[in-house]
Amino acid sequence: MDTFSQLILAISVTSFLGFQWLFHRASPWVSTCISPGFLVLSDKQKVEWNSRIVSTLHALLVGLFCLYILFFDDFVNEDPVWGDPTLVKINVAITTGYLISDLLLIFYYWKAIGDKFFVLHHLAALYAYYYVLGQGTLPYFANFRLLAEFSTPCVNQRWFFEVLGYPRTSRPNMANGVAMAAVFFMVRIAVMPVYYGRMFVVYGTAAFYLLPWGGRVAWIGSSICLDIMNIMWMHKIARGCCRVLRAGHQSHALKPQQQHPPPQENGKID
Repeated sequence: MDTFSQLILAISVTSFLGFQWLFHRASPWVSTCISPGFLVLSDKQKVEWNSRIVSTLHALLVGLFCLYILFFDDFVNEDPVWGDPTLVKINVAITTGYLISDLLLIFYYWKAIGDKFFVLHHLAALYAYYYVLGQGTLPYFANFRLLAEFSTPCVNQRWFFEVLGYPRTSRPNMANGVAMAAVFFMVRIAVMPVYYGRMFVVYGTAAFYLLPWGGRVAWIGSSICLDIMNIMWMHKIARGCCRVLRAGHQSHALKPQQQHPPPQENGKID
């Protein structure tokens, strides 16, 4: 194993251990200090709370690194299949450590946070990332996929508001709901034509046929699988956002107007 491969392995292991530490130690301590509502949550809710805190931190870290690569890594952007994957490998190694950590937590705390769609999502992503880390292929597409992480903080914040008892029609909840729907659409749905357009350009070229058969399946199959789930989630988010906005508008419209007292005659009320 060459030195860089050892570095990538070390990053993945460090990422796994770091996210485990954040879940078990850092998140409970920080949450207790800054949010009194955390103390009154049930054990299951605390598990999900800590899981979502870790998820948000991972999304911000990897998402920002992803944007840097997208804008400044010319090697990857010029050759999306075989471009120098150095920075992409580092970012994917961080995500791999997180995904394995999260899978472990999902299985261990299945009654609290178990979700078959998340398991499928994580496994599909790990299968695709194997070819990025192991063979250095498809760096542009692997990095582009990580843009989706920017939708995670708003999704998690919605759950935090709900579990802390914020009404769905409260201003913070409604603002976050609109932001969640907008960001989710931009980074997971609206970018699909760009992603699949680049895939169409590459398909059938010499670079494409140099990919092993398993790499092609991992790339195309996992992309379709993940985007089917993204469309399903977008549908649920859009419906939920519309319901909350309608409810908020109706509750505002139904608020009783402040009544003025009837006029008095001769300073007396009969």
